[in-house]
Amino acid sequence: MAEPGSQDLLLAAAFVSDAQYNRNIPFKTSPEAVRLYYLYNHWIMRTATYFFIFLDLSLALFEEPAVYPLPFLVTSVLEVLCLLVFFGRLTHFAKVTHRSVFWKDTKNICIMVAILLSLTDLAIYGVLRIYDVRSIRWSRIVRPIFLINFAESRQIRRAFRSIRNTLPEITYVFLLFMFSLLMFSLMALKLFGERNLQTAEGLPYFRNYLEIVFDLYVLVTTANSPDVMMPAFDFSSWYALFFIAFVIVNTYIFMSLFLAVVYNNYKKHLKNEIRELAYMKRRKMLEAFNLLKEEEAAQFVVREARWKQLVKLVAPDISNSHRELLLRISDDEEKGFVDKKSFVQLADLLNIQVVTLKIRSHPLAQWVPRVYASGVSRFLRSMVRHRGFVWTYDVIILINAVFIALDEESPYISYAEWVFLALYIIEILLKVYTYEPRAFFGKNQFWNWFDTLIIFAALTAMILNITLKSTVKYNSQQILDIVFILRVLRLIRIVDSIQRFRVIMNTLINIVPTMLTFGGLTLVVYCVFAIVGMELFHGKIQFFPANSNAPHALECGNPALKDSLFARAKYCKNNFNNFASSFIVLMELTVVNQWHVFANGFANVTAQPAKLYFIAFHIVMVIIIVNIFVSFILEAFFVEYSLEKSEVETAIERKIQELGMGVQEDELRDEQLLDNMEGAEHDLEGEGGTKPQPKGLVFKIASKRYRTVDALLQRMFEAEIPLEDEGPSLEETSNLSPVPSAQAGERHV
Repeated sequence: MAEPGSQDLLLAAAFVSDAQYNRNIPFKTSPEAVRLYYLYNHWIMRTATYFFIFLDLSLALFEEPAVYPLPFLVTSVLEVLCLLVFFGRLTHFAKVTHRSVFWKDTKNICIMVAILLSLTDLAIYGVLRIYDVRSIRWSRIVRPIFLINFAESRQIRRAFRSIRNTLPEITYVFLLFMFSLLMFSLMALKLFGERNLQTAEGLPYFRNYLEIVFDLYVLVTTANSPDVMMPAFDFSSWYALFFIAFVIVNTYIFMSLFLAVVYNNYKKHLKNEIRELAYMKRRKMLEAFNLLKEEEAAQFVVREARWKQLVKLVAPDISNSHRELLLRISDDEEKGFVDKKSFVQLADLLNIQVVTLKIRSHPLAQWVPRVYASGVSRFLRSMVRHRGFVWTYDVIILINAVFIALDEESPYISYAEWVFLALYIIEILLKVYTYEPRAFFGKNQFWNWFDTLIIFAALTAMILNITLKSTVKYNSQQILDIVFILRVLRLIRIVDSIQRFRVIMNTLINIVPTMLTFGGLTLVVYCVFAIVGMELFHGKIQFFPANSNAPHALECGNPALKDSLFARAKYCKNNFNNFASSFIVLMELTVVNQWHVFANGFANVTAQPAKLYFIAFHIVMVIIIVNIFVSFILEAFFVEYSLEKSEVETAIERKIQELGMGVQEDELRDEQLLDNMEGAEHDLEGEGGTKPQPKGLVFKIASKRYRTVDALLQRMFEAEIPLEDEGPSLEETSNLSPVPSAQAGERHV
């Protein structure tokens, strides 16, 4: 079989890169299309796309009603620029994929429609503005479409798909919940409507059926408890039973059902999508293998030289030693080639962060070798390396925290701070004396940098405090306290060393990438509701300073709020008069507490149906999106709690230890790691200790905390998929139309 050409190598690298980053774009495989595809996925192109998406969304801050007003010409030019970039990105995508696939992809249609709507609205608004006719910028509500539908936002689309797939099941529970709410409201009308009861504000109590429905819906969220019950409770203690029954049925049972339904459906659809991703990745890797395979001993393999060229194309930034390590894992028996099973694991190997550490001797060992190697020096360094040294300083930090909480006016406390500072400086000096400085202050040594910067800041603050105390009235003691409080954060290390706590810590860190996904999801919802809210409520409520003499200043500029709870609570600054204020109101509504006060306030200045806006936001944001986020946290915890290291990670760690060049992240703390590096240097250079690897290097697996839950689930499902099982076709897993048969002639299969 002829040796694969450079075009095949480039195409294989594209397949491997797609598998590594879970991209499922069915691109053309012609040489020109592959090069365009590489450009399309370049980090600069993706970053520029996100920049213009967020620029387009942020234009609402500068458009009427604006937080920072800019001329209409400026904002319109910026919007047109963003739309041109989006069109260019879409055109680029059309160049790398097949025409039939492109035009049947809903994402692309949505982007084109959004661009056309935005340009049309911008033109209409600009013409009407020339004739001083006020109109609504209705196209602003479609701007979040760009954040959702570009190929880079597949995680946000997955979240929206989870919502879409969960809605049918939620609908049944919601209808049953509404039936319960309406039934309890009818009972409340009959129980309390004819007893002439009044609320604390002197208003009729439970006499209007629609108002009863709203008040009881608010009670489900507990925001108006126990206020809504008190008039009836004051009339008769037995009426409390009605509200207790209502809360049990609707708050505790139905709200828990919502979470259960959302979690069950989210988990099911997440696993289905992860399984499809696993099949897609397997298929991509097999495509790459088929492009590069050669026959060897009645089996197809990839030669070592070709494998190295491929890895260099896919991951050009990794070091040669790292690349050699991956080869030793893939070609475990050093046969000079990589078989099919090992090749398929390459995408996972590239996703595991392996840190290459270069061993260096301490500068003092070179400058003053006799002193540094003396008995006193060795004893001092062994003391610093001992775990008891770390424990001692953790206790000192804890005692320092107690002193910070004491009376700072006492002179003894002031003297104690100097003692603690001196101890911290001694700690840093001893560590720098013991460990090689360049390794101690390496880019991955976060806590070493943190400790040093905090101590330096504390020393600077105390010196400035003493120097300036006699000349100016400003006292830096508060800054000093903040600096020392930050120092106490080192105690997190103690928490992290306990296995049970580490599971929780790992879960918290693992959900950070997903926090960004749900942050994007929340941003989309907030943008839509903020724009709608500005159109509905802009200018209805105004904020005035406390000493203002403006008419109706105490009623937020609107007499309809006279004697209202909204005005008495001084919520006037919570309005929809600009984009930023709208976001703050929506955040407060997400927290739920007092949301009914907002709803009643804005209903008073407009109309009672305005409450539907706030109910809709509560349903979308709190009942659906927040529950999906809680579901993800639950799944993240269960996966982290039950799933051990993946098979691929274990293979890398085993190979590192076999080569005698490894250190384990979970077993060694940073200080011990540096000590191990020094020991490894002696092993490499001593008699009989020659290793076949580059001298002066050790490897370690980066912290497992950088694993995402999606990655863990994917590995779990991949373990269940036999190597021969390629699953559904790439087009089926992409939910796109089949690729034309002409594609088969463009690549080796």
